[in-house]
Amino acid sequence: MKLLTFNFYKTMHRNNHTGPLADIRVLEFSGMGPAPFCGMLLADLGADVVRIDRAGGEDYKPEDVESRGRESIVLDLKDSDDLAIAKALAAKADILIEGFRPGVMERIGLGPDNLFAINPALVYGRITGWGQTGPLAKKAGHDLNYLALTGALHAMGTKEKPAIPLNLVADFGGGSMYLMMGILSALHHARNSGKGQVVDAAMTDGVISLMNMIYGDFNAGTWNDERESNVIDGAAPFYNVYQCADKKWISLACIEAQFYQAFTNASELSEAEFSDQWQRDTWTARIKTLEQLFLKKTRDSWIEFFADQDICIAPVLNMEEAQTHPHNIARLSFQTIDKIKQANAMPKMSSTPPATPFGAHPKNADQKQILSRWSID
Repeated sequence: MKLLTFNFYKTMHRNNHTGPLADIRVLEFSGMGPAPFCGMLLADLGADVVRIDRAGGEDYKPEDVESRGRESIVLDLKDSDDLAIAKALAAKADILIEGFRPGVMERIGLGPDNLFAINPALVYGRITGWGQTGPLAKKAGHDLNYLALTGALHAMGTKEKPAIPLNLVADFGGGSMYLMMGILSALHHARNSGKGQVVDAAMTDGVISLMNMIYGDFNAGTWNDERESNVIDGAAPFYNVYQCADKKWISLACIEAQFYQAFTNASELSEAEFSDQWQRDTWTARIKTLEQLFLKKTRDSWIEFFADQDICIAPVLNMEEAQTHPHNIARLSFQTIDKIKQANAMPKMSSTPPATPFGAHPKNADQKQILSRWSID
């Protein structure tokens, strides 16, 4: 790419986004998993997120919903001219997001020290599985590996085998969400002090933080470190899932006494058999009783049966059903972009609602608009 001259004067941000983050500029280096998901969340809430893509490979498809809401510029970061453009963009950014292994950005001249020299207030967000430091920092891994190291994977599943909970827990929960919380916290500090900083978001750290309540109970001696032996991991009859007559499932979560009592009364369960909710030596037998009970009706018949009861019960919907459930429709939880149904921008804002995001742009589709809007000549 031809070298473009630029000045480092930071102009007032202008774009057509709306939302609580509409005055924020984000420079995202394309990658996989939690970094682009964080970029999506920021764009959903109105930030002007520019994605630096690499040439080659497949282009973005409408179903790549985690890539929505951003404009794209292709740069070869091994080329000195393109590297200069990347630095120019970083000089105008409030936030930078990258998800490479430790040391990659430093080797190409885009590490924190390089960019703080031209933009002292930059918030430099880094997301990896193992973190920037530690014995495993430069090792390969995926969500399941990161989850395994935290104790969380051991705690999920049946007695026979740990469950594989998609990649929601480590990648997006312990990764993207903690990265977003970290960079917005650092941005608040930067705007008050003029000083940016590095946000080192490790998925392992995030999951351990998510597990804090469980670790608190474990270290106090009130959590059993075996699957299906605690209230919320499948041991309790009143906090479980049950198959119904149509082979569909229902979730029951009546932990509090008033909800438990309402459930047992409505179900006409034996008071003698179900009277003491916390009598653990009866839980296995009660689960078997409830298994037989729920097999008497279809899932939707049970939901209708309990419709007027405040019991903490809900159908286990498949993904097609979830998209058409009246509650999700009323909440506008889904939207359609480029003919692909996907989640709406979350959370909802009363005063600064974000606009509907646009779909994933093709690579390098927005070079002129980006450089013009960010005042890079």
